[in-house]
Amino acid sequence: MIKINPNLCKGCDLCIESCPKQVYTKSKVSNTKGVYLPNPENEDECIKCHLCELMCPDQATYVEDEKND
Repeated sequence: MIKINPNLCKGCDLCIESCPKQVYTKSKVSNTKGVYLPNPENEDECIKCHLCELMCPDQATYVEDEKND
């Protein structure tokens, strides 16, 4: 699961640009702060490389790894 914290995200799009699997798209609707958040529209394509987390200057992106039971 991919989580974007709307209170921290400033819409820089670094997560969108750095994703090797094009998981993110830019939202067409702005939030209350006027920021167009990244939308993990293709989340099933995510390979859990965490590049989006590493590139995010505001630590607004979190990729949850699958839990092995």
